[in-house]
Amino acid sequence: MNFDQYGLHLGPIYFRFYGLLIVTGIFLAMILSFKRAKWKKMDSEKLWDMMIWLVISGVIGARLWHIFTPPQSMIDVGITTQFYLTHPLDALAIWNGGLGIPGAIIGGAIALFLFCRKHQQDFLRWADVIAPALPMAQAIGRWGNFINQELYGKPSQLPWAIYIEPIHRLTEFSEFSTYHPLFLYECFWNLAIAAALLLIDRKHHQILLRGDLLLLYLAGYSFGRFWLEFLRLDPSPVASLNINQTIMGITFIAAFGVFFIRHQIKSKSEVPA
Repeated sequence: MNFDQYGLHLGPIYFRFYGLLIVTGIFLAMILSFKRAKWKKMDSEKLWDMMIWLVISGVIGARLWHIFTPPQSMIDVGITTQFYLTHPLDALAIWNGGLGIPGAIIGGAIALFLFCRKHQQDFLRWADVIAPALPMAQAIGRWGNFINQELYGKPSQLPWAIYIEPIHRLTEFSEFSTYHPLFLYECFWNLAIAAALLLIDRKHHQILLRGDLLLLYLAGYSFGRFWLEFLRLDPSPVASLNINQTIMGITFIAAFGVFFIRHQIKSKSEVPA
């Protein structure tokens, strides 16, 4: 067994840490979702088939998001959407990095909806079961970005700033050596969301509506990601907009708005005539 900075060799097989961390996050998310399904007295065995759908669709969605919204640094060196569409092997090379969380969420949601429709399951109930596991998996997967040195923020001299090797620095910031650990900020934020969702579900499940945890996850993640994008040096531009930040802002408003309106309607319906 031999290690290098990015992975390990087991005989002729090479495992990248980026992929191993993603697999670890998925595995732990499955365990948490399985325990939550049993706690909610749902058919937890369906999760094993369901997760195959979710993982495959999530990875496809994440990769497509990256392909159609590449960061500016890749565009500057010619790795554009057009490049990926004409170089299918590069489009498939997810082990080199390049997975977009918005695409993973969209792909997973579509797969869950189709699975529930096929098996006559309640989409919103299953979404609530899985919701706390999503930010936990994201938190673990973000360490893959650290290993690849592909997700860091503005230059910083803070005690927790991370060193970025010259080969991974953006050209216009090549004179700086330490940067905000953007991956770590998002990791901590995701863990906080996961803990909050679990606590809310435990303490207030009697008053929660179907789909509430999904809405709270979407609102919580998008809120944090929106603000973290201000620290990002390499945004993904679409029509001169930072598409990730724009989508996060829209998602937060929509998810929180739906959550608020649903509970306003519920509270009014419970008022005695």
